[in-house]
Amino acid sequence: MSHTVIKSALRGIRNKLINRIRRAGTPYSRTISVAVVLGIATGIGAQVIKWLIHYISHPVRLLTQHSKAALLLAPLIGIIIAGIYQRYVLKADIAHGVERIRRGLRAGQYNIPGRMTYAPILAGAVTLGFGGSGGSEEPSADMGAAMGSFIARHLGMGAKMARIMVSCGAGAAIAGIFKSPVGGMLFTLEVLQVELSLVEMMALAVSCVTSAVTAYILSDFSYDISFVQAVPFDPHTLPWTIGLGLGAGIYAVYYTRIMKYLRLYFEGISRQWCRWMLSGAMLSILIYELPILYGEGYDALAQLINGVSDVVTEGGASLPIGLHRLGMIGILVAIMLCKPIAAGASTSGGGVAGDFAPTLIAGAVYGFLFAIALDSLFGVRLPYSHFAFIGMASVMAAVVRAPLMAVFIAAEMADGYQFFPALLIASVTAYLTSKLLSDEAIKAAPPRLRP
Repeated sequence: MSHTVIKSALRGIRNKLINRIRRAGTPYSRTISVAVVLGIATGIGAQVIKWLIHYISHPVRLLTQHSKAALLLAPLIGIIIAGIYQRYVLKADIAHGVERIRRGLRAGQYNIPGRMTYAPILAGAVTLGFGGSGGSEEPSADMGAAMGSFIARHLGMGAKMARIMVSCGAGAAIAGIFKSPVGGMLFTLEVLQVELSLVEMMALAVSCVTSAVTAYILSDFSYDISFVQAVPFDPHTLPWTIGLGLGAGIYAVYYTRIMKYLRLYFEGISRQWCRWMLSGAMLSILIYELPILYGEGYDALAQLINGVSDVVTEGGASLPIGLHRLGMIGILVAIMLCKPIAAGASTSGGGVAGDFAPTLIAGAVYGFLFAIALDSLFGVRLPYSHFAFIGMASVMAAVVRAPLMAVFIAAEMADGYQFFPALLIASVTAYLTSKLLSDEAIKAAPPRLRP
């Protein structure tokens, strides 16, 4: 009885809200009103997936602290549960959500099933909560696009408005998950490649700001990454950011090729149980050897950009005093090489997770390595924490091919706007380098210029 009463009350609230929006004055005011509602909904949804990941990962983390052998089981279990949920409950593959949204927008397919407002969140929370090496942004974008489609469908909007709502919903979800309103807007423009008019841009801005503010309020007014910035930014280090960007672009080519190869490899395995077992086992072994690869890795990211190097060797054997610096460089290189393998196993082997967050972690590790290597080999003293922070944006910019989005996400999620010039220089350099070295650029070059 109580269940029926609750459903009836919720239906009544929904109908009143729909009628109020429909009676709004001009088309502009109706669009902005819907954008506000969509922003609040996606901001809540972004925070929900973070809560779910926390509540799942907390007991798993406690178990792995008492028994490191549990690291060999937890990621495997997460991949299997997510795979079973997709195959036997949803009966659909919901991985690689951003690619699916972009493809749907280009094809004019804006009618997204209502179950996508919650299914990616559940599958993503299980994958990441058990240790999957990915991010929560793609399940959130999937959820936001579905919410936009749901609202457009129930308000009787046409195809044009449905396209706007799907685009705004996906961008707002990214803004909520990273607490980055400008980053969410640029995600829609750079990654989804949606062309918008002035009014549509206003709707996108309103939804992204509302989502980020909602998520910020629900998280007790805190940033996901605490960047202490104990030492002020030194403009004299700007020339070194060009070298950082060049190396990030080269590394991004390796990262992208590994991710593509693993996706093709796992998609070629017809038996899904074999795919889940293989990807889960691969992920578990990597996390067992390098615990920093566990989950989203924002705690490790926060430590790296604050200059705490202990997180690199956490859970592993202690290094001899004489070989500490050399051993640290070796471990950092191993993390960089293994991160795309762990991310590919998480996102293409049966799990549901995002491709953006892993690039932030890999970038922070690369930036830390860049600074420590210059110090060790050439005596060039650079602030490790600053270059770890700049590196996270540069690698994301080169891998995702969205330099402006990467710059604003890094600056907004860690409150590091004083580093904006360095972030922009390194990210654009990395993006251009990766473009020049990409397979597409090589194929398009004249034969005499090909390597």
